[in-house]
Amino acid sequence: MEDAPSIQFGRAERSCPQTMHNDALVITAILANYEVGRIFIDSGSSADILFGEAYDQMQLGDVFLEKVNTLLYGFAREVVHPRGMVSLPLMMGRGTARKTCLLKFLVVDVPSAYNVILGRPTLNTFQAVISTYHMKIKFPTLGGIGEVQGDPLQSRRCYVDAVRRGEKRGGDDTQDKAPPNKKGKAPEEKISEATKTLLRCNRQKNCLTSRSY
Repeated sequence: MEDAPSIQFGRAERSCPQTMHNDALVITAILANYEVGRIFIDSGSSADILFGEAYDQMQLGDVFLEKVNTLLYGFAREVVHPRGMVSLPLMMGRGTARKTCLLKFLVVDVPSAYNVILGRPTLNTFQAVISTYHMKIKFPTLGGIGEVQGDPLQSRRCYVDAVRRGEKRGGDDTQDKAPPNKKGKAPEEKISEATKTLLRCNRQKNCLTSRSY
């Protein structure tokens, strides 16, 4: 895609141009033929996460899961052992300006307001550029520049729920640090501080939007 047009964001592309915001970028995309909502875009995450509840609703079974030794640090300040890793196709965009890539997700059994976290692996695979200011993600495709619009309403609901529940971080403002990776220990994946805060903001059950064929 060397000749792909450059990716740009214009002022007119904002969904609410009169309002400033600090909302997280939350989108809907097609994952393994499911239209999945509550996908959180987190460029600070070094892993792509599929939460166990969403994975179970896909009814794929554990036969597709690969065992992994990777540990996740950052979920509620605890070490999380993923259930496994699964390779699934993710499609973003519409019409001719869409792209499908096979991605590897760590399946994690942790309560979350989200179904999926897309981190740097996905963003790099899609060659994607994100703009939280425009609440949009763009990426090159064979049919031009593909894009997905974020859902500010879900982001704001998450923030409001967090405030109501009083789920704020404690007095320790230092960044969580994973223990050193000693010989024989499993490697760790880091989840950004923004993700950790958002994961605590809503404990209600989240369902996939629908099956897409």
